[in-house]
This record gives sequence, C-alpha cells and structure tokens, in this order.
Amino acid sequence: MRKLVLSLVVAAGLSIVPTAAASQTVRLTLLHFVHGCHVWATADSRPLGATRTIVLHRGGKIEIRVSCPMAFDVKQLAGPKLASGPGRWEMGTSHTLAFARTGVYKFKAFNVQTSVEMNLQTLGPDNTPLLIVRVS
Repeated sequence: MRKLVLSLVVAAGLSIVPTAAASQTVRLTLLHFVHGCHVWATADSRPLGATRTIVLHRGGKIEIRVSCPMAFDVKQLAGPKLASGPGRWEMGTSHTLAFARTGVYKFKAFNVQTSVEMNLQTLGPDNTPLLIVRVS
C-alpha cells in the first residue's frame, strides 16, 4: 500500500513539472527552377512555389540553403526585427533565422543578377521569392 501511494505521489509530481520542448527547425532551399527561375523548396528539393508561408512556435528556426546559382539580397519587410537579419545570400550558403518573438515576419529575396545575365534557361519572368513566417 505504501509503495502504491508513493508511486502515485511521484507520478503526480512528475506530471506537474513542465518539460522542455525542443525548438522546431524547418529546412528550406532556395532553388533554381525552369519556370520562374527560383522558388522555395523542401530540403530534398521538392518545389513549393515563389511564395511560402511557414507556421512556427516561438523559439523555432528556419534553415535556408541557397542552391540557385544567383545571389540574392534578402530584406525583412515585416515583423519584429531579427538580431542577425538576412543580407546577401550566395549559392552554396546556408542561413538560419531564429524567431524568439511572436508575430508575422516577411522576407523577400531580390535576385542580384537576372537569369539572362547568369545564362540560365527559364520560362517566363524571374520570380521574387517571398517567405512569410507566422510565429505564435
């Protein structure tokens, strides 16, 4: 009987202690794509389109790998200012955006060179990728 009561007390105590939730990390790629030149894609290069919305909890991160041969000037258009803001992103680089505060963040990637200047074959005008991050 004493063991049962002790077990119940320990179980109740452990259920009250908050557990630390691991921060969420989403991995994206900025990918060269024939129709529109560049799009957001999954980490395994499945295209997601020129505009993508990601939902995260506070403390979440987004890791972005650039595999499009163009360079991009990435600007934060909305949301609480990030400590290490975007900037110039080059092919082969990876960038981590960490979201410590709630809000709606918007980032636009402006290509520095055109697909014509880079001698890349594309269909239609070059996209201007937009990333929207909703943090709750």
